[in-house]
Amino acid sequence: MTTDAMMIVHTIPELRALLDAERTAGRRIGFVPTMGALHDGHLTLIREAAAATEFVVTSIYVNPLQFAPDEDLESYPRMLDADAASAEVAGADVLFVPSDHEMYPEENWTTVSLRVITEDWEGESRPTHLAGVATVVTKLFNIVGPCTAFFGEKDFQQLAMLGRMARDLNMAIDVVGVPTVREDDGLAMSSRNLRLTPEHREQAPIVQRALQAGATAIQDGERNPTAVAEVISTMIATAPGADAPDYVAVVDASSLQTPEVLSGEVRLLTAVKFGDVRLIDNIGVTLK
Repeated sequence: MTTDAMMIVHTIPELRALLDAERTAGRRIGFVPTMGALHDGHLTLIREAAAATEFVVTSIYVNPLQFAPDEDLESYPRMLDADAASAEVAGADVLFVPSDHEMYPEENWTTVSLRVITEDWEGESRPTHLAGVATVVTKLFNIVGPCTAFFGEKDFQQLAMLGRMARDLNMAIDVVGVPTVREDDGLAMSSRNLRLTPEHREQAPIVQRALQAGATAIQDGERNPTAVAEVISTMIATAPGADAPDYVAVVDASSLQTPEVLSGEVRLLTAVKFGDVRLIDNIGVTLK
């Protein structure tokens, strides 16, 4: 991070000019895209970017493309003043806060989507979501230019998708995953946690405990992904406020496909609703 106060910019030309000047000065660019409502998970990404690069840009943009008509776009928390203060303390040098018109000045005719890695799990439960993420992140990557971009492992399917997208499209972007940041009781930090009722907030850590139970089953010798998924589903069912999971996936960490027999890098993923709040989480297991 530079020693100057953090800047806030709202337009694409202003941000591009600023970052071009930083690259000309020999500084590496770190990038942390967010939708705001920053919590310590986001701030950890900013701190990681500040430690690894010389100039950090954080974006805050609630992207309408990744919300279905029945999802929570309008209720998504927006708290720019608090977010700006937190981002600056964490190490951001510039905060990019574009308007909808800046990002989509005319009707959007172009979208970005991936096969295989997005077809199941979140792709099946939220058909428009991952394409919306891929499209807006492609736009942001093109706006920011060559950089190292930092994403949390909590959204593991998204992380895998964006890494593959950058490779497939020969983007000058290094996509880096950062381990999930959790509350003291194990709940993965998420902006949506703010919307949990007190009762659901108390019950929500069952998601991480269930995933950990699945990981323990693997470590104890279980290699059947269906059996591991059953362990996870059964434990989530013990929380009275939890709906049946949208999915429980026990997959190869690279392809996100379910193997017949578990081996190598495995990822356990699930999505569970508590009331009207949908939480996702995952953990990894390495089999030697």
